[in-house]
Amino acid sequence: QVQLVESGGGLVQAGGSLRLSCAASGRTFSSVAMGWFRQAPGKEREFVAAIKWGGSSTYFSNSVKGRFTISRDNAKNTVYLQMNSLKPEDTAVYFCAASPVWPPLRSGVYDAWGQGTQVTVSS
Repeated sequence: QVQLVESGGGLVQAGGSLRLSCAASGRTFSSVAMGWFRQAPGKEREFVAAIKWGGSSTYFSNSVKGRFTISRDNAKNTVYLQMNSLKPEDTAVYFCAASPVWPPLRSGVYDAWGQGTQVTVSS
């Protein structure tokens, strides 16, 4: 089992930035990639970004491409989501997740999830 803990959420004004962190522990060697998802009230959980533990492969949803970056620190088993130029529509609970496959674009391929961290962007 992989345990994931997100941090870094909060309240920010539109145009601002936040950096989310996701610390992984446990059987991290079983994961090939890490992803970030978000879920706004009344909406389905949607894919945001993913990164492979090895190499430099990344994926981004069209809605965040050019504004968000994803990175990892293998030594710390931590993945980061840098969010710039935030918009009110980015408001959601953000979840990190671990996947044993690549590319992990669908939520169904992930086998471990964090508890989520709230991001609120005010206009």
